Amino acid sequence: MLYGLTILCAFLLAGEMIARIAGLPIPGSVLAMLLLTGWLLMRRGVEPRVARVSSGLLRYMPLFFVPAGVGVMELGPRLATEGWAMAAVIALSTAITLAVTALTLQWLLRRRR
Repeated sequence: MLYGLTILCAFLLAGEMIARIAGLPIPGSVLAMLLLTGWLLMRRGVEPRVARVSSGLLRYMPLFFVPAGVGVMELGPRLATEGWAMAAVIALSTAITLAVTALTLQWLLRRRR
């Protein structure tokens, strides 16, 4: 378990360092996910020790939505005035994300054959 947690923390640290040193406008955690994805692709799979730690962390994923819920409650007056615009942007960005994901999946499946 310690090995898996060390791997995840090492990639997080690497992503944060790259983002800060290079002055990139991308969060370090996003770079860490990209680095981890590249590492897993090079290894052609997820090591069981890393998978075990990752699945354990996924159980606590709902806790990440608590700050978002508090933010929504804090921004009540702004939502009253700009709520429809925010809802439209969220709906449009969700539709675009779904379309791009579906097209990427189709492309990957065709490429696999």
